Amino acid sequence: MKVDTKLKPGALDAKVEHFFEIAGRKIANLDRSWNSAKGSPVITVKGKYTSRAWTEWTQGFQFGCQLLQYDATGDRQFLDKALTKIDEFMPAHLTHTGVHDHGFNTVSTYGNLRRLILEGKAGHVKPALASSELAIKLSGAVQAARWSRIKDGTGYIYSFNGPHSLFSDTIRSCRVLVLADKLGHNLMGEGDEKISLLKRAAEHILNTARYNVYYGEGRDSYDVPGRVVHESIFNMNDGAYRCPSTQQGYSPFSTWTRGLAWIILGAAEQLEYFDTLSKSELRSLGKLKNLKEILLMMAMAASDFYIANTSLDGIPYWDTGAPGLAKMPRYRNEKAKPENPYEPVDSSAAAIAAQGLLRLGNYLGARSKKGKLYQQAGLCVARTLMSPPFLSKDPRHQGLLLHSVYHQPNGWDHIPKGKKVPCGESSMWGDYHAMELAVYLQRLIKGGAYLTFFTP
Repeated sequence: MKVDTKLKPGALDAKVEHFFEIAGRKIANLDRSWNSAKGSPVITVKGKYTSRAWTEWTQGFQFGCQLLQYDATGDRQFLDKALTKIDEFMPAHLTHTGVHDHGFNTVSTYGNLRRLILEGKAGHVKPALASSELAIKLSGAVQAARWSRIKDGTGYIYSFNGPHSLFSDTIRSCRVLVLADKLGHNLMGEGDEKISLLKRAAEHILNTARYNVYYGEGRDSYDVPGRVVHESIFNMNDGAYRCPSTQQGYSPFSTWTRGLAWIILGAAEQLEYFDTLSKSELRSLGKLKNLKEILLMMAMAASDFYIANTSLDGIPYWDTGAPGLAKMPRYRNEKAKPENPYEPVDSSAAAIAAQGLLRLGNYLGARSKKGKLYQQAGLCVARTLMSPPFLSKDPRHQGLLLHSVYHQPNGWDHIPKGKKVPCGESSMWGDYHAMELAVYLQRLIKGGAYLTFFTP
């Protein structure tokens, strides 16, 4: 991608405000029209949100969008709607033992609500603070119990595929573990063993960095620095690592770009969190106390790979090894083409990565050459996303961020008549992460409190 080194956050001010004007109408429309008996809204088909049974991982994004719209605009209707829906629908997610997605559902809802109360933006609902923190504690422990141990005695939170499966997505679920730990909670095991949620999060992050991200060290024939695999497979008989794999990418030896984006954002925000820990808290991790160095190495490698393998305007195609890209040999040297006949782009990956790039740039500091590069790259991606053809201005379309894809290998995404690849549709996670990105930028531009999931 081409990084505009002169782009200033303030140049996006009008785009961000226009974004929230459009978002408000679309969020209200979805709230009025969605039939919750259908489950959670997942992706749009011909501009209308539909459910897609796999796992229930997107409902928190729906109500999280309402909280973020209130955060950005102060419009009480969105907070009131979110409170009602969270009370009605989210408790079931807290004890869901079958998914690795607690960090998505719980932090998007109860985490955002807690943050708004502590920031003084929702003081009138302060009684909800105790229930939000209880929900975070419960969810963090349930997520941490979904644990596989590997050969060296450490472990990871396993995906819905089973105990053998370590997903790159799950680094973002570590937010709920560290939040619950911050609130003084433990997972209680056999014989009343107190299991540290912080340590489990640290071990999961370490193993994600070791097995799901490459650093050009010759692990296999495709060991390109910053390449990310969606999934790592372990032999549960002896805990040995077996091979890379993927569920939603093209192959184990290419990079599914939404998995890449999860690594960039997940690593960057955990860097911010671990930076707040005391020396004694870091020492309590024992041999994991150098986790910040590992997080930084992982975040920088993935970010460099993203910048090198993304279209000129910062929007990636869905997988770097997608076969149709061979018919688009210059795709990295021109703007993304969402309606091309060969391979779909994934704007949701761009929305996730943009926030991660901005956070990593902020962490490293503007005086750092790399820090400046990442921050400017994040601003450039945001500028693209908040403009046509990615920002949906059509009031009849329920989505906010266009040209998102869910599962290209399974063919789950809508292909419009006359087109050859999925395009023109939205996803609940794409819309939510575009909202998070916009709130982050709004605060950056207007000088508000720095946005974090843990609220210092």
